[in-house]
Amino acid sequence: MTESAIVVKNLSKKFRIYHERRNTVYEIITSFFNKKKYYEELTILDNVSFEVNKGEIFGIIGRNGTGKTTLLRLLSQIYKPDSGSIKINGSLVPFLSLGAGFQLEMTASDNVILYGKLLGFSKKEIKNKLEEIIKFAELEKFADTKLKNFSSGMYARLAFATAVQVNPDIILMDEILSVGDIGFQKKSHDTFVSFKEKGKTIVLVSHDLKVIRENCDRVMFLNEGKIVDIGDPEQVIKTYVKIFNQ
Repeated sequence: MTESAIVVKNLSKKFRIYHERRNTVYEIITSFFNKKKYYEELTILDNVSFEVNKGEIFGIIGRNGTGKTTLLRLLSQIYKPDSGSIKINGSLVPFLSLGAGFQLEMTASDNVILYGKLLGFSKKEIKNKLEEIIKFAELEKFADTKLKNFSSGMYARLAFATAVQVNPDIILMDEILSVGDIGFQKKSHDTFVSFKEKGKTIVLVSHDLKVIRENCDRVMFLNEGKIVDIGDPEQVIKTYVKIFNQ
């Protein structure tokens, strides 16, 4: 019997979209007596249920704004669901907001140590990996440069190079294979392949259907917060293309 790495049941998430600000004391006080809503609720995920098997590469596709990134943030416990449940079997690392926690006034080396500690490494462990991380990021000449002087590409490379040092059971990847230039993208892809060869469970969000088709065991198609199709990559991609070519 196949073991599940992730089990999601009846998951829903809404966000409030505010239309007016209440800035004055009078507006704040009167708002308590005024039944008019100053916001609308936008449903991002609507009663979503699925499972990801251990060792599986599970792709998620859909247009922008369909709930893909929100779903990964729920799996990462960055967001809390409004209803439903999520069960994670194993350690999980999200490759989502790369570099969250980086300090612009600190050097690349100091940020690697800080970010590594946030990812669960001891100071000694991350210091032992420091040279390897800086080299992987192709930033040897900038190890002692403050991040405020980095380009967005350099910033992303440093964050990715640090994050891949973690050895989790489950990896969440949101368009991560497009980080940096062509050369670094190849490095990212090679790292992805090594995760795959080690039998890691990977949840991959991408707009690149070629990447999804070539790497995923199963694919889920989300549209307007609901699952449209789930199963064989070729079948699901055909459904996706058919709907948006109508």
